Amino acid sequence: MTARGGVSDAGASPRALWLLAAGVALGLACAAFGLLRGGGAGGRLPADAVATVNGEPVPTDEYERVLAAFASDRRAPLDDEDRRHVLDRMIEEELLVQRALELGLARHDRRVRADLTSALIASVVSEAEERTPGAREIEAFYADHRDFFARPGRLRVRQVLVRAEGDAAAAQARAGQAAARLRAGEELARVAAELGDPEDAPLPDALLPPVKLREYLGPTALRTLLELEAGDVSEPVRTEAGWRVLVLAEREEEYAPPLGEIEEQVRAEWVRRRGEHALREYLDELRRRADVQSASDPG
Repeated sequence: MTARGGVSDAGASPRALWLLAAGVALGLACAAFGLLRGGGAGGRLPADAVATVNGEPVPTDEYERVLAAFASDRRAPLDDEDRRHVLDRMIEEELLVQRALELGLARHDRRVRADLTSALIASVVSEAEERTPGAREIEAFYADHRDFFARPGRLRVRQVLVRAEGDAAAAQARAGQAAARLRAGEELARVAAELGDPEDAPLPDALLPPVKLREYLGPTALRTLLELEAGDVSEPVRTEAGWRVLVLAEREEEYAPPLGEIEEQVRAEWVRRRGEHALREYLDELRRRADVQSASDPG
């Protein structure tokens, strides 16, 4: 059987489905409005609607918003033809939305479902994020989450690299000699010149965070490094590049900046978490009101 508009419910063409899906995405605001309240069926327009489509209203405020956006792209004032054009497009949009719902796209088309859920999530979160926190709220939030805003400690590291090519035992012995001489107080440059090998990517002579040092040294050497105190010399550490003897020249501990330095960052995080909390409460309330049944062991 062919449904209205000449599109079969069972076999709509890909282009038709695309248009209908686009209509759902573009007309989400109108659709939500129409689903939540009854239309003005019977020929008389509701006071707050510029049209009805199968009884569902096209809200006046939405029409005015679209008109304002349309007018902002034009130099000349809008005339009656322009206003009729805008209204016709909104009516056609509502027709597409209704047809999409008839075809079940909101339930069966993954893109439409994603658009609907994204729009609803954005609505819930944005409403929660509209409130501006007061100074005392920000101070309390920062005090409770100071660790979150702390900057990681940084390390200044030097090393002697002995490549494990050829005689592996001899390379390990050289690395051991380098560690012993460094602990005895010899200059690293001299020890590296006599016992070490050139580095493909020399360590910068600067304080670096652990995540950056991992790129230079690898995870095994970094774990060893994090256990050292300033001035310590490690035992030789075997890595893919060879044996590394690490010297922790300087350690800068983790640092929590004063609130005044990062207040905008703290406010942004407060707003983000408020939105997350509102969404979680909204989802919990939906589940509480719903009849949900699921397998005890989905796997």
